[in-house]
Amino acid sequence: MSQSNNQNNDTASLQDKLVKDSIDHNHQTNAQVQQSLQSSTTQQTVLNDQFSDVSELPAGTPQGQQTTRPFNAQTQNNQTQNNQTQPNQNFADLTGQSEVPRFNPKDDINNPHTPDTDGLEETHFGYKKVKKAEKQAKVADVFTSVAKKYDIMNDLMSFGIHRLWKRYTISLSGVRAGQHVLDIAGGTGDLAKAFSREVGRNGRVVLSDINAAMLDVGRERLINAGCNNVDFVLANAETLAPFEDESFDLLTISFGLRNVTDKDAALRAMYRVLKPGGRLLILEFSKPIFEPLSKAYDLYSFTALPLMGKIVANDSESYQYLAESIRMHPDQQTLKNMMENAGFVNCDYHNLTAGIVAVHRGFKK
Repeated sequence: MSQSNNQNNDTASLQDKLVKDSIDHNHQTNAQVQQSLQSSTTQQTVLNDQFSDVSELPAGTPQGQQTTRPFNAQTQNNQTQNNQTQPNQNFADLTGQSEVPRFNPKDDINNPHTPDTDGLEETHFGYKKVKKAEKQAKVADVFTSVAKKYDIMNDLMSFGIHRLWKRYTISLSGVRAGQHVLDIAGGTGDLAKAFSREVGRNGRVVLSDINAAMLDVGRERLINAGCNNVDFVLANAETLAPFEDESFDLLTISFGLRNVTDKDAALRAMYRVLKPGGRLLILEFSKPIFEPLSKAYDLYSFTALPLMGKIVANDSESYQYLAESIRMHPDQQTLKNMMENAGFVNCDYHNLTAGIVAVHRGFKK
């Protein structure tokens, strides 16, 4: 029994010694780490002192994605003066948006319609009559309101068929690797995402929209999808001011033309930026060619759409405008004639879902 007690005492003493040695070792290690951190901090302070003036820091642009730029009031004022708009108008007055543009140095969404240029001339906003100078701001309010729910509502309203419409549009594009594509009023980027794959690393796609909230959703979506050959530019479809003449092989505008104040001006701007031999594709709601379907479509549009908008997006008025704007849009033949008047040749159109939607196509000589 005495021998057993001695062995237990020896074991306890050994355990105490190991614990003490472990504690001492931990203290030594912690002291070394603290000393190392202090040394690193001192070295970092010296490095920071060497670059105390930020103007001395090297400047560079990240590769792949276009960097964002905060809205600069002075720059906007300069652009305003260049466009002969009133110098005391602020950004919200000019664009109808409270969002700050932060996508590209070329951003330009100045409203070409002002009381000075258009006076009291009116245009339609859905079924309502509004002054031309006011429509851009009203349309901006609609799409700022629905931006976050836009994709979900598209799926619900069209029962997912909008994806087939867009796929058919892409099939008519003839786009090839290395080409430059401009997707106007591209919103959340469905077409731009597809074209990004088609043009490849040597091509370029520009996703443009007049609405900052919509473009913000599209930008986040495409960056998350790894589309590193896409630029994002705020642009007014009526002027396409950020873009040079004859700079794109393909132009597309999907469900956006009906919201433009002056559609003829927009078509002329599209012709300007398109390269000779390039093509324009317009995917837009149109006039059903089957009368019984037309009546059912009207009933659906003016009852179900606002109700879905209220339930999903908490905004029935924007979807009431959507239904009304479709009815005010030119029919298939009228839009074809407008394209020809703007200079496009070999124009045609393809009715989809019995004319509820149509794809118009035209080429630049």
